[in-house]
Amino acid sequence: MGSFFKKKSNDKKDHKSIESEQLSVDQLKKFIPIRSLSEDKLSAFASEQHTEVILKGTTLFTFGQPVESAIYLINGCVSLTDQNKNSHDVDSNAALSNFPLCSGHTHSTSAVAKTDVCILRVSPAIMSLKDDSGHAELVIPPKLAQNRLLELFAQHFKEERLEVSSLPKVALKLREAIQQDIGIAEATDIIQHDPVISAKLIDIANCPLYLSLNPAKSCHDAVKRIGLNATQNLVTSFCIKGVYKGHSENIKKYLQYLWQNSVRLSSLCYVLAKESKQYNPEEALLAGLVCDIGAIPFLNFVANLPQEYQNKEEIDQALPTVKKVVGAMVLEQWSFSREFIDVTLESNNWFYHQQPQLTLTDLVLLSRLHSQINQNKHHALPPIAAIPASGKLNDFALSPENTLLILHQSKQKVQETMRLFI
Repeated sequence: MGSFFKKKSNDKKDHKSIESEQLSVDQLKKFIPIRSLSEDKLSAFASEQHTEVILKGTTLFTFGQPVESAIYLINGCVSLTDQNKNSHDVDSNAALSNFPLCSGHTHSTSAVAKTDVCILRVSPAIMSLKDDSGHAELVIPPKLAQNRLLELFAQHFKEERLEVSSLPKVALKLREAIQQDIGIAEATDIIQHDPVISAKLIDIANCPLYLSLNPAKSCHDAVKRIGLNATQNLVTSFCIKGVYKGHSENIKKYLQYLWQNSVRLSSLCYVLAKESKQYNPEEALLAGLVCDIGAIPFLNFVANLPQEYQNKEEIDQALPTVKKVVGAMVLEQWSFSREFIDVTLESNNWFYHQQPQLTLTDLVLLSRLHSQINQNKHHALPPIAAIPASGKLNDFALSPENTLLILHQSKQKVQETMRLFI
């Protein structure tokens, strides 16, 4: 427990006349992810004075500085400013104060106390808290113990009776061939067996995302321009659309909605990777398409049940629980790398933080947060400067809407990428 929490510093002599606040266990339980700790650890921490008061006008931290502690706002208002001088306020009465003002290795904003404020400092190690249950077993949360659908699916999954769609042959054959160091001509021969995918590759090679004076007129030209590895990721991405199909009308609506969200997310991932030049854009695009793939086998399972089990409320409750575990299983069966499997497991964990460099999961998290903010899904969303992934993005800046400026300014490119999949 001691490794997570930091005691109040003794060098705050300017604040001796101001009393700090003692927090209760109930107050600690509102902070994310502190509330994941056991009752015993929270009680032990709450038994001592750990908050401090900062006077109005004081700088709490500065852009680019190492993060020495995660800071939670208890009372007052703090102004956060990025390196481009875009600012926004965080007030202790707002939902955003449930999240830390900062996390990760380096600060992506500067923070100044807009009023006298009371803050809680804890070790950055708190951001490494995660579910250690792994992904091999599907565990039903206590709050969903009465969900009949989830209970039935969990038993089906445990008995390894869940059916998983295979990737189309063209994607599997191309992957196997590229592993044997084939050339552009051989890859073209494989792809041309699927005229639809071949046409899509030509379309991509000629879109504004790939700058060239001469248009690609054939599949061979497209593969040559895009590159073998990028072509493989794109072909797999196009093939995945075929997995999003169902026979039940109710489930078709879920699958269509899921596909549209996945396309938008993958397009944001692609543009963010391409504009930031920190990741392979085609890998990022594929990661965005597969991060929620675990929902599909579950929905297909539901489609084969009697109508009485196709309860919208129970489906909505079960989806967040099943898609992580099932997604990891699907990608393992499809022989995806560990990096992609991690995306399915962690791309809903805002405080995922495994290494100082930007990872594929970090990139998906940044894109997902941007997408949900833009869709006005503000409930329980952290400020983007608070998640560790934000500090790993070069030239990070906030837009007036507090999203990533690089994506805020690239809406046309995002729409252009989405057009290739809709």
